Parts: sequence; C-alpha cells; structure tokens
Amino acid sequence: QVQLVESGGGLVQFGGSLRLSCAASGRLFDTITFGWYRQAPGKQRELVANINAIGRINYADSVKGRFTLSRDNAKNTIYLQMNSLKPEDTAVYYCNVERSNGRVPVWGQGTQVTVSS
Repeated sequence: QVQLVESGGGLVQFGGSLRLSCAASGRLFDTITFGWYRQAPGKQRELVANINAIGRINYADSVKGRFTLSRDNAKNTIYLQMNSLKPEDTAVYYCNVERSNGRVPVWGQGTQVTVSS
C-alpha cells in the first residue's frame, strides 16, 4: 500500500507563489514516476510535473520556467514550487505515483490552488 499526503494549497494573487508538498509512505519500491497533476473545473486532469527513478524531471509546457519540482529522497517527499502564478493555474492539484508491473496508480486527496486576477 502507498499513501500520499499533500499540503500547501491555498489562495494567492496573480504573480504570487505557493509550494506544494507530497509525502509518500508505504511500498514505494516499484515507483516509476512521482509527480503532480491538476484538474480545473470542466477540464481533464493533466500532468504538471513528475520525476522518475533516475531523477529526470518532466514539466508541462504551460509551467516550464515557473514551476520547479524537487525531491527529498530521505523523506520520500516531493515539492512543487510554483512561481509567477496565473489565474489559469487554478485547479485541484493531485499528487501521483505511477507504478510498474501493472499496479494501479496512487493518487493523493487533492489540494486546491486558486489564483486571483
């Protein structure tokens, strides 16, 4: 079992910053990627950024240069530093672990990020 606990969402003004955290616990040996997705009202869930087992980070084009994903291996935690936030970044952000061998992905409970204009 893998559990994900998210924190750090909230309300921020245009151009502001927030940092999200996601702490993972449980059986993590089969993790392929560890990252963040987001889902805005009426839209599909989309990848924001993730990191794979060898440390390669992948970002959505819409957040490149503004968001930074980092990982603390000792704490099994990832952080998403979000700068220069825009109203279009408003969404529920979900932490995600993709696993190998056909195991179902694991999702966090979601944390709301709202950017006011």
